[in-house]
Amino acid sequence: MKIKKIVISAAVLLAIIVGIAAIAGLWFLRTMSRHDFKAMEVPLTVAVSEVRRVTDGMYTTNSQWRGENRDGIYNETGLLKEWAADGPELLWYVEGLGDGWTSPAIANGKIYITGLDGDDLVLFAFDLDGKFLNRKVVGREWNTRWPGTRSTVAVNDGKLYIFGGRGTLHCLDETTLNEVWKKDVLTEWDGRNIMWGITESPLIVGDKVFITPGGKKNNMIALNKNTGALIWSSPGAGTITAHCSPLFIDGYSIPIVVTCTEHEIVAFNADTGDVLWIHTQPSGNDIHPNTPVYSDGKIFTTTGYGGGSWLYRITDDGKGAELVWHNNVDNQMGGAVKMGDYVYTSGHNRRGFACIDWHTGDIKWKVNQFAPNAIIAADGMLYVYSDKGNMALVKPNPDRFEMVSSFEVTLGTNQHWAHPVIHDGVLYIRHGNVLMAYLIRQNETEDASEQNNPELEE
Repeated sequence: MKIKKIVISAAVLLAIIVGIAAIAGLWFLRTMSRHDFKAMEVPLTVAVSEVRRVTDGMYTTNSQWRGENRDGIYNETGLLKEWAADGPELLWYVEGLGDGWTSPAIANGKIYITGLDGDDLVLFAFDLDGKFLNRKVVGREWNTRWPGTRSTVAVNDGKLYIFGGRGTLHCLDETTLNEVWKKDVLTEWDGRNIMWGITESPLIVGDKVFITPGGKKNNMIALNKNTGALIWSSPGAGTITAHCSPLFIDGYSIPIVVTCTEHEIVAFNADTGDVLWIHTQPSGNDIHPNTPVYSDGKIFTTTGYGGGSWLYRITDDGKGAELVWHNNVDNQMGGAVKMGDYVYTSGHNRRGFACIDWHTGDIKWKVNQFAPNAIIAADGMLYVYSDKGNMALVKPNPDRFEMVSSFEVTLGTNQHWAHPVIHDGVLYIRHGNVLMAYLIRQNETEDASEQNNPELEE
């Protein structure tokens, strides 16, 4: 009887403890849901392939918008020259990023990408296999007139730089994601936001981070990347910012930073902020989202809404520039790639995917397929991502449009506007709330298995 009583008492006590724990758990969940429970949510990660890719040991410590030189060319080798009928192998995808068009930034074995959650700019970190690592609410983000994140994260010397659509530049510690410093660029330097929100991926050179408030007195500024302190401010052209991410040009007696503002392209002395030269570039909506492309002493720039494309020759050892040609290929925001003596880009008002002679501006061919598009290149091939969600592998050929392979991106939400990224044999495509990773390099293990399979020797 005593044993029976002891067992019953223990059972009752256990039930009481379980009940108290359940009540406490419900209270905790309700409390968290009223506060910051969303910040603890993990986006769904879905593994969709058993492929185990073989890497070439590629390891980068810094990352920025559109590759190492901001020209859309990724220094990769050994990539597939043709894809399967349904596209390359989809390694993995993650969903739940929120609204946005930012490209992934990849450095130190991690992927950084941002999205909009309500009013919040949220930073996500994943490893290269798509495993969730961290989520950080950075600040407020643009949530009107095409709500979503706009500016690609810059990774530089252990810090992350994120420019929000409301004009705040954030610097975070890469390891902890703690805030190092932040600047309300528009307020502190008398700038003005624009119709569709600030869209500028920070440019970092040496100890400077360059950003464009677009104010009359503070058109472009250079900040100390470690402290956020002002190094120089320049009146530039005195017009508002125009969604353009600036470009750094070296090799002259003067280091040059060039960007586009409301009506013009402007070149600054990167050391002092002095204006070197300005050329007018009209556009129907006064926006110039494409980063200029530099090659062989010349600068190519293109803008949509009927603006067209321009080529300038740098003169006087960087202190001047003269117009070489202008044509009507008007890329809205998909960028351009120069390969050999030709530029590949697409039109906006004058729709069509085009090949342009770099030296003369002559249009070698123009087709309706895959336009408008965002374009990058690697290993001698063009990667063309149309605003309809088609990804094409195209062989650069000035004589004709030569598509090799294509597939449709069916995952994701809203517009197909984010620029793709290639890193270590993987093609990354962001479509709204989804990030996808496709294997575009032949695995060494697959090559070996084919060579050792006697059934294939027939």
